[in-house]
Amino acid sequence: MKTQVKALVVGGGAVGTSIAYHLAKAGWEDVMLLERDELTSGSTWHAAGLLPLFNMSFATTHIHKYSVDFYKSLEAETGLNAGFAVVGNLRMAQTDARMDEYMLYASTAETCEVPYQWLTPDEIKQRWPLINTEDLKGALYHHTDGYINPADVTQAMAKGARQRGVAIERKWQADAFHWTGEAWEVTCTKMVEKGGNLVPSDEQIVITAEQVVTASGNHAQSTARKLGIKIPAIPVEHQFIVMDKDPALVEYRQQGGKEHPVIRDADAQSYVREERGGWILGVYEKNAPAVFEHGVPDSFRADLFPLDLERIEEQYMAMIHRIPSCEESGLKDDFNGPICYTPDGNPLVGPAPGMRNMWLAEGFSFGITAAGGTGYYLAQMMVDGEAEIDMASLDPKRYSQSWMTTEFAARKNEECYDHDYILHHPDEERPACRPLRTAPAYDRQKARGAQFGFVNGWERPNYYGPLDAPETFDHDARSFRRGDWWQYAVEEAKAIREGVGLIDATAFTKHVVKGPGATRFLDWFTCNKLPKVGRINLTYALTAHGTTRTEYTIVRNGEDSYYLVSAGAWTEYDADFLRKAAADKMGEFGYIEIQDVTTQWGVFAIAGPKSRDVLREVVKDADPDTVLSNKRFPWLSARKIELGMCPVNAIRVAYTGELGWELHHPIEMQNYLFDLLETAGAKHGMKLVGARAQNWLRQEKSYRAFGNELGRDATPLEADLPRFVDMDKDYHGKQAMLDTGVRAKCVTLLIDGPEDADPWGREALYDGDTKVGRLTSGGYSVAFGKSIGMGYVRPDLAVPGTRLKVKMFDRLWEAEIAQDSPYDPTNAAIRKDG
Repeated sequence: MKTQVKALVVGGGAVGTSIAYHLAKAGWEDVMLLERDELTSGSTWHAAGLLPLFNMSFATTHIHKYSVDFYKSLEAETGLNAGFAVVGNLRMAQTDARMDEYMLYASTAETCEVPYQWLTPDEIKQRWPLINTEDLKGALYHHTDGYINPADVTQAMAKGARQRGVAIERKWQADAFHWTGEAWEVTCTKMVEKGGNLVPSDEQIVITAEQVVTASGNHAQSTARKLGIKIPAIPVEHQFIVMDKDPALVEYRQQGGKEHPVIRDADAQSYVREERGGWILGVYEKNAPAVFEHGVPDSFRADLFPLDLERIEEQYMAMIHRIPSCEESGLKDDFNGPICYTPDGNPLVGPAPGMRNMWLAEGFSFGITAAGGTGYYLAQMMVDGEAEIDMASLDPKRYSQSWMTTEFAARKNEECYDHDYILHHPDEERPACRPLRTAPAYDRQKARGAQFGFVNGWERPNYYGPLDAPETFDHDARSFRRGDWWQYAVEEAKAIREGVGLIDATAFTKHVVKGPGATRFLDWFTCNKLPKVGRINLTYALTAHGTTRTEYTIVRNGEDSYYLVSAGAWTEYDADFLRKAAADKMGEFGYIEIQDVTTQWGVFAIAGPKSRDVLREVVKDADPDTVLSNKRFPWLSARKIELGMCPVNAIRVAYTGELGWELHHPIEMQNYLFDLLETAGAKHGMKLVGARAQNWLRQEKSYRAFGNELGRDATPLEADLPRFVDMDKDYHGKQAMLDTGVRAKCVTLLIDGPEDADPWGREALYDGDTKVGRLTSGGYSVAFGKSIGMGYVRPDLAVPGTRLKVKMFDRLWEAEIAQDSPYDPTNAAIRKDG
C-alpha cells in the first residue's frame, strides 16, 4: 500500500469515486482513495438513484447536467453497465404557481443547455394512461434523464479510476490529519470485522499526501472533529417504499407501453418510479428527524432505520390518487436511511476554511445526481486552480466558523428536507433557527414593519410591510410574479430617488488591513489604484485565472492602514482568501495584520436628495453648514464625523446612485444613532428602506453585485469595468485576465415584460431565436417604470440600443440594452453639492 501520494480522497461513495476518477483523468498520476468499509456502503447503497436535472442554481444545474451526460459514457469506457434507465423526468403541476416555478426552472435550464418539453394534462394521459391527470395544470418533462443504479455507477467510476491508475483501498479509516506546512500526514487505521461490526484494529499507517479531499458522506461530523472545523452537513432520515406488482402496470407494459418517467408530484411531496412491475414511492415529508448529529455510531454500517408509515401516510394517499391502480398493491420492501443535507440544500464543495490543500465535498442530498459533475469541477479547481463555472455558491465557507453550530445545522437541515418540494419562490425566506444574528436595531426595525432576510446568519430588512401585518405576511406575499411585498419596495425605492431613505447595511463584511507590508500587499492583491489617505476606491481581488474573486471598497485611513468593505454574505469566504494571500506574501512585503471587524461596526446607509438635510440636523461640527459639502467632504472620500454623541466613520458613497453616505458606527451605539436619525429624518419624510429596493436601485446605476454579475467565471473586463482596472501596475491575476480576453460582456437591459412580473436574474437572453446570454440580476426600475435586468451577452451584442428578448413564463419579451448607468449616467445626483 502506498504511503506517498499526490492526492488522497477519503470516502468511497459515488462522490468520492467520481473525484478520484476525474483527478486521474485530469492528469494526476498518483491518486489514492480510502474507504473505511466497502465502496457504496454509505448512503449510496440505499439511494433511489434519481437524476433530477432542474435546479434554480446555475452552478448546480451545470453539475447535474455533466453527471447525466457523463454516466451515459461510462459503459463504453469501463465495460460496466451503470444501470442508467433514460426514461425521463416528469414534473407535474397542480397549480398555476407551480407552473410559474417550472417556467423559471426551464429558462434557467436553457442557460445551461438543458433540453426540456412542456406537456398538457391530455398529452400526459395519452402517453401514460395510468396517471390521473384530472387536477393537473401541466408538466415540465425532461426526456434525457431518468434513474440509475447507484451501486453500479459507483463501481463503474471506480473501475474507470483504477484503469487510470488510482489506488482504491478498502477497510481503511482516516483517523487524524496533520499539516506539515508542505503536505498532509494522514494517520489511517485498518478496520476489521468483529461480531458484525466494523472496528479499528491495531494496524496503522501514515499516508503523506500533497492534497486531501474528504467525501465522507454521513460521517461529515466525525471528519469535522478530526479537522478541527465545523461542517454543517448532517443526515436526515429519508423514506421510500417498494410496492408489489401492480396488475394494471404489468398489463400496460405487456401491451407495449413504454416505461413511465420518474413521476414527480411536487405538490404531494413525493416521487414515483417503476420497479419490476410495481412502484417505488419516495417522500419528502415534514418532521423527518436529523440523525447522527455528533457522528455515526461504530455499529451503524449499511443499516437502516425503522419505517415510520404514519409520517408518510398523506403522501401514500396522494400516490393512490395519482396512480389509482396501485391501491391494491402491497408493500414489498421499505427503506429509511440517512441522507446528508446542508442548511440550503446545496453541497459543500471547495477549500476547507483556514487550511491549505484540504478540500471538502460534503453534504450531498442529491449525491448520485451531483457526483459526476462534482468530480469534474472539483478536479478542475484542484488541478487548474479554478473551475470553468463559478463554484462560489457551493463554497463551504458560506457558513462561517464563527457562528455555525451543530444545533443550527441539524434544525436547518430538517427544514431543508421538508422544503424539498415546496414552491421555491426566488423571494423565499425560511423560518427555522431565526432570528440568530441580530444587529441592535433589529427590534426597532421589526416594530416598524421590517420583513427580514437571512444573510450569513444576519437578519437584514428586505422591505418594510404594514405595521399590523400578521406573522404570515411575508410567507403569503411570496410569488414568482410581483408578490404583495412588491408595492412596499416600490415606495421605498421612490423615497430614495425623490427624498431620503435609511438602509441597514450592518451585515457588510469589514476587515482592517494594516502594517508595514499592507500597502505593497494590497497594491499586488487588487487590480485598481490604491486610494490616497482619506479617500476610497472600488477594486477587485482576482483569482489566478484573472476572474473576479472578491469585490472591495477600500478606505485608506493612513499610509499603511486600510478598511476593507465587501459583501455581507461572504465574510469567511473573503477572510480566508485575504489571510492566505497575505501569509504567502508577508515574507516579500513585510508584516501584514488582518482583523475581521464585521461585528464591531454597524452600518447605516442614508441616501437620496435630502440625505444631506437629515445629517445636517444632527452633525456636530464647528461649521455644520459646510462639513458635508463637496469641498470638505467630496464624493468618494471618508471622514470621521460626530452625529449627536455617536462617533461615525462616514464614507461618501451610495450603492443606490443617489447623494448619500455610509455611516459606519460602533455597534454598541446603533440604537442611539437609529433613534437620532429617525427623529431628524421625520421632518424630511425619511423612509426606512430594505434590501430589495436597494437591489433595484443599484441596477439602475449598473452597479455589479458579487455573486451575480461578479464571480469566478468572468474577469473585471468581461464585467465591463475597465475604469476599476489599472493597466499600468502589476497585480495578482493580471496577465491571466489579459490572456482570457472578453468572451462575454456585462450589460444592463430595460425590459418590456409582463405587467405583473419582473425577471429574477436567472433567465435566458435571445437574439431572435438564438440564445445569446443570460440574466444575472433582475427587478423593477422606478426611474423607468418597467422591468430591469443585468446579465452577460456575446461581446458583439453589448452595444446600447441592441434589441434582445428575455425568456419569462415560456415567452420571449422585448428588451433593449441600455447605456451603462441608465439612471443619471453623469453621476450628477451623487456628486450634488450643498
